[in-house]
Amino acid sequence: MITINSRQQGERFVPYWRTCVGAGRANEGLRAAFQEQLRDVQEHIGFRYLRFHGLLHDDMFVLRMTADGQPEYNFQYVDELFDRMLALDIRPFVEFGFFPDCLKGGDAKQFWWKGHVTPPDDWTGWCALIDRLVRHWISRYGLDEVRQWYFEVWNEPNLHGFWDGTRSQYFEMYRQTALAVKAVDPALRVGGPATSNFVPDERFDGEAEDKSRHLTHQVEDLDSLEWRGVWIEAFLDFCQCNQLPVDFVSAHPYPTDFALDTTGRTTGRSRGVGSLRQDMLWLRETVRKSAYPDAEIHLTEWSSSPSSRDCTHDFLQEAAYIVKSNLDCIGLADSLSYWTFTDVFEEVGAGSSIFHGGFGLVNYQGIVKPGWHAYRMLSQLGDECLYRDDCLFVTRGERGISALAYNYPTDRTVCMSPYPDRSRAQAELETGKSRRLHVRLTDCQPHQRFRVECLSRDHGWALEAWRSMGCPEPPDRSQTAELKKAARATRTWMVQADENGMLELNEEIKPWNIMLIKEEER
Repeated sequence: MITINSRQQGERFVPYWRTCVGAGRANEGLRAAFQEQLRDVQEHIGFRYLRFHGLLHDDMFVLRMTADGQPEYNFQYVDELFDRMLALDIRPFVEFGFFPDCLKGGDAKQFWWKGHVTPPDDWTGWCALIDRLVRHWISRYGLDEVRQWYFEVWNEPNLHGFWDGTRSQYFEMYRQTALAVKAVDPALRVGGPATSNFVPDERFDGEAEDKSRHLTHQVEDLDSLEWRGVWIEAFLDFCQCNQLPVDFVSAHPYPTDFALDTTGRTTGRSRGVGSLRQDMLWLRETVRKSAYPDAEIHLTEWSSSPSSRDCTHDFLQEAAYIVKSNLDCIGLADSLSYWTFTDVFEEVGAGSSIFHGGFGLVNYQGIVKPGWHAYRMLSQLGDECLYRDDCLFVTRGERGISALAYNYPTDRTVCMSPYPDRSRAQAELETGKSRRLHVRLTDCQPHQRFRVECLSRDHGWALEAWRSMGCPEPPDRSQTAELKKAARATRTWMVQADENGMLELNEEIKPWNIMLIKEEER
């Protein structure tokens, strides 16, 4: 049994899991479903920043050339998106990309919506666009507001699909963009290189201009290798040599040794569940030893896999992975941005099932997934840790005592289950052993009440209810309403301290389950 004094001195920490969350592309943010889901996410979780691709893509109409070759700027679509975001108390984590058609340097495109990814030979037009856009934001929202934003240069330029150029060309793009932003106001925050993902040391060679994604030979134990962030060290060296600003360093630590093709088929393997902490420790130390030791660290994409067709994203295991990973890595980064909050997401087109393994915490119809509960429960924690181990995290905050208990029952590789085959995710769901949570909390108020809430395969998860309906594709309106209700129906009950202010809990935590214990306001 664990005994914890509710009044003991704790250790302060930053709940960095609420700093940022991802979304697919800017234009999707203009849709009603996207906005409704974002409103719900903000009400129940409350992220501070939202990051997405395609802000400068042609469907946002930011720049076109007139018949006589003059630039014509139009920020109305961007204004609408940012206005709605700020009204929901979530700021933009600006990702500059992709190229408008009139600035592209070639015909290479990414995704079905054909984002232009070839850098131009001349950066004059690009820098003029960045300058005009940043000045527009300051005029519209005020300098104090925009100084709170982040400006990230591109997305995953180490992957060929996202960048049809060399590493040197990306570094030059960073130089041009960072200087353009700082020329408007030196206090604006800019960073990069937003590379994906972490790779074994053996894959680095010289200039590392090639976009190789695979191990050169089979390795049985991936976690026995030394892993490093792609381009990070070279990026920091380049910026130092050129006296460039780096306010933050960004990377995408997916727990894999691969990227995925556009069909969602894996081209490599998953790593162990501790790989996130391993990567974050490496990145933190690398930044500390660089010329930019005070740079913030923002992990601007992260999930259990980089596939938008991984059925595990829809399963209970995703929630347990979210909780374990975030709690294990407290203090190692300024943000760990989950990719993404919604299945209104179309990188490879629309999903063919309502549960197709999409990245979202919420599916296309607005049915929340277990991952949504994970973030909602994390958001209930205070900012002072009283106790922690590998299955319990107890905090104190403005709203009193709150704790998370969870059972992530394996140290094996992070599961992937490529759609439409859910068998691997289902098989993993059946693994593991229950754990006993026996804890005594002392020095509470006499008869203080606590609410206990449990996420399990039978409570707070709609997949089983959908299966019992016969897996309708799509469900009708009444079925959708029923699934939405089932998805939010976690099991809750009340417990109470005795007359001496002592609360004792003795509960079984089944594999993959999460339990929130929260002091009720008097």
